[in-house]
Amino acid sequence: MTTDVRKSWTTSVSDVEEADVFIRGYSLGDIIGNMSFAAATYLLIRGTLPTPGQTKMIDAILCSVLDYSLKKPGTVAARYCVSGNPSMVAGLATAILSAGEYTLAPDSAGAFIRATYDTHRKADHSIDTCAEAAVDEIREKKMRVGGFGHPNFKYTDPRAQKLKSIAVEAGVWSDVCDWYEAVHRAFIKRVNKPEMVINEVGMMAAILTEMAFTPDEMTGLALLSTFPGVVAHVSEELQSKTRIRTLPDELVDYTRERRDLTKDLETAGWSA
Repeated sequence: MTTDVRKSWTTSVSDVEEADVFIRGYSLGDIIGNMSFAAATYLLIRGTLPTPGQTKMIDAILCSVLDYSLKKPGTVAARYCVSGNPSMVAGLATAILSAGEYTLAPDSAGAFIRATYDTHRKADHSIDTCAEAAVDEIREKKMRVGGFGHPNFKYTDPRAQKLKSIAVEAGVWSDVCDWYEAVHRAFIKRVNKPEMVINEVGMMAAILTEMAFTPDEMTGLALLSTFPGVVAHVSEELQSKTRIRTLPDELVDYTRERRDLTKDLETAGWSA
C-alpha cells in the first residue's frame, strides 16, 4: 500500500543532510574559505557560480550603500527604536521596514528599466531616438522614474559612476545599461534639469538588470549592502545607553489650540 504524500515545499536553494549542508548543490564546507561572500551571494540568488567579473561587480554593489549617516530614514528609525527596545534585531527590522518607494529600494527602477527597454528599444533606431520616445510616454503618463535625482549630489553621483566603471571593467555593462543612460539624457533634456543625476540605486538597478537579477532580488541586495552600517549605528546607540529618544520641543510646531470638552460634547449631541 502506497501513501500519496503531496510535497508542501519545493526548493533548490539548499539541502541539509545528517553530515553536511549543500548550497545549490555545493558542500558548504567546500564553500567556506574558498569563495568570497559576494560570490556565495551570487550563487545563492542566481543559482549558478559567478564569473570573476560578476563576483567583482556583486562585491562592489555590496559596498555601494553601506551607510549614509543620519540622513537615511531607516538608520534614524532604527536608533529611535532601540532607545525604547534595546535589541539589535528590533533595530535591524525597523531599518528594513523603512526602505521602499523613496529610499534604498532599486526594484522600481529595475522594473522601469526592463519595461521601457522591452517596449521602446528598437534595433533599427538609434538608442537616443528610442529613449526620447520612451520619455515622451513617461511624461504623458506622469510616471515616476526610479533612480533619477538626489538631494545632495548634482550633475554626478560619484558612487554611481564608480559602479559604472567597475561594471565596464568586469564585463557586465551592455545595452541595457546604455539604455538607462540614454533615457536619463533624454529626460533631463525634456525637463530642463541638467543637474539631475543617476543615483547609486538607479545605477545598481541598471547593472543588476543587465545581470538578470529580478527587481525584488535587487532590493534584497541593496538591503544587504546597508546592513553593516545599520549594525554599527544600532550598536553605537545601544552602547550610548540613551533611553527613549524624543524630539526637542523647539523642533516641533505644536498646535496650541485648547478646547472645551464639555461644551463640544453638548454641541455634538451628547447629554450631560
